[in-house]
Amino acid sequence: MAAAERERMEYDVVVVGAGPGGLATAIRLKQLAAESGRDISVCVLEKGAEVGAHILSGAVLEPRALDELIPDWQAQGAPVTTPVREEKFLVLGPAGVVTLPNFILPPALKNHGNWVISLGNLCRWLGQQAEALGVEIYPGFPAADLILAEDGRIFGVVTGDMGVGRDGEPGPNYQPGMELRATYTVFAEGCRGSLGKRLMAHFGLREGADPQTYGIGLKELWEVDPAQHRPGLVVHSVGWPLGNDTYGGSFLYHLDNNQVAVGFVVGLDYSNPHLSPFEEFQRFKTHPAIRPTFEGGRRISYGARALNEGGLQSLPKLTFPGGLLVGCEAGTLVVSKIKGTHTAMKSGMVAAETLFAALGEVAPPAEPAAYGDALRRSWVWKDLHVARNFRPSFRWGLVAGTLLAGLDQVVLRGRAPWTLHHRHADHEALVDKRRARKIAYPKPDGVVTFDRLSSVFVSNTNHEEDQPVHLRLADERIPVEVNLARWDTPEQRYCPAGVYEIVEEGGRARLQINAQNCVHCKTCDIKDPTQNIDWVTPEGGGGPNYPNM
Repeated sequence: MAAAERERMEYDVVVVGAGPGGLATAIRLKQLAAESGRDISVCVLEKGAEVGAHILSGAVLEPRALDELIPDWQAQGAPVTTPVREEKFLVLGPAGVVTLPNFILPPALKNHGNWVISLGNLCRWLGQQAEALGVEIYPGFPAADLILAEDGRIFGVVTGDMGVGRDGEPGPNYQPGMELRATYTVFAEGCRGSLGKRLMAHFGLREGADPQTYGIGLKELWEVDPAQHRPGLVVHSVGWPLGNDTYGGSFLYHLDNNQVAVGFVVGLDYSNPHLSPFEEFQRFKTHPAIRPTFEGGRRISYGARALNEGGLQSLPKLTFPGGLLVGCEAGTLVVSKIKGTHTAMKSGMVAAETLFAALGEVAPPAEPAAYGDALRRSWVWKDLHVARNFRPSFRWGLVAGTLLAGLDQVVLRGRAPWTLHHRHADHEALVDKRRARKIAYPKPDGVVTFDRLSSVFVSNTNHEEDQPVHLRLADERIPVEVNLARWDTPEQRYCPAGVYEIVEEGGRARLQINAQNCVHCKTCDIKDPTQNIDWVTPEGGGGPNYPNM
């Protein structure tokens, strides 16, 4: 469909993504406009069926940014009601556990003054605050393409076409996507955003930065036996079932109403192609120190999402002609704190203040370059600077990494005169299958541990089946001729939703893509060793629909 035939809407600012960073951007823009008596039009696009549908995080909230954005958030009814009352840090062995005393933990791992929340519910509430200020929010409308001017400036985005058949041809219910044009476009898609990836390549935004490194976070929400429930308890762990050479850890967060969020994070720079983050998560729940929490309980929901772990040295250039990056699109998660909501929100607020000033100029600058300097002056940069050596310390393994991170965070308090760097991208880390230890995972018991397909079911994932596959292969021969031959098709294991499987047809192997299972975690786009998989947005409203996650 030609661009001229698309419906066109124009705004001062278009925000792509209704996560905490995108919504904070929109709210702050409207607050500033109201304070000054100016009219600034703001639109937010969200690919999920509703605001919050695709939001997945632990989550423990550091409320600093929320305090600044909406100081009376408690009086306004924000779904932030469970203060952290108690915390533990465990080192797990195959059968035993060591509980570290809290006084030896680095400040970043102490959660006094923080809150256990559902980030999805917080985003739903933030969406309501944004709409009350006059922000237009369009859920179910993924931003699928960029609008580029002849001079290379971004002038907005095109939403995805609806009603396209699996063969790529328009069906009977075909509706072309809309053009949403803007003076400035804010990209807040979250970790490994599909348009953000294209922007970084088009404008060379990663030049001079370390490779970004990622983790995959898997999470379940449980309703547990009241005898096992302690509202406000926060538990983190490292160690078993992961080996010394694999970065990762777990969390258990006790919310209200007998609910416990349990999650497991595996660094995607792992080297063993036989490793399955999903199976490691299930195995973790069987540990004698962990399993009792879930016995007699009921699993409510499941999901997975990639997260940025690179930190300060992996941040790209944040601005380009016509727009900027905020939150996890840029990579502002603070790994040492295991938190990114507060920095995402603050980055959005700084972006809003930058854009508000730019829009007030007689001739708004093509590139809002002041944003980068403003973010460097904010507490976001200080948080990232203090944490910069935490994740790269673990390149030498769990034991050495813990000692190095302890020196950096506890003794030197993040003020070391050196900065460690990330040496390679995650997709470069896998070793040949013949050099790797095979891993025998136990079968799920259906009580505490589960398989992928039953897990996808409770994620409420749904995609219209008659649409183009949104997981695109650059070369259809590579999955069998290269990935199967060299790494035993790691797609089958790093995907937490059973999207990829090798099937035999006529004595020949081929990769089958079950795109309808996709929970939009982006792990395949990150970890595929040949970078042959490109994750693009499916038809609007598709994917998971996470309640209370």
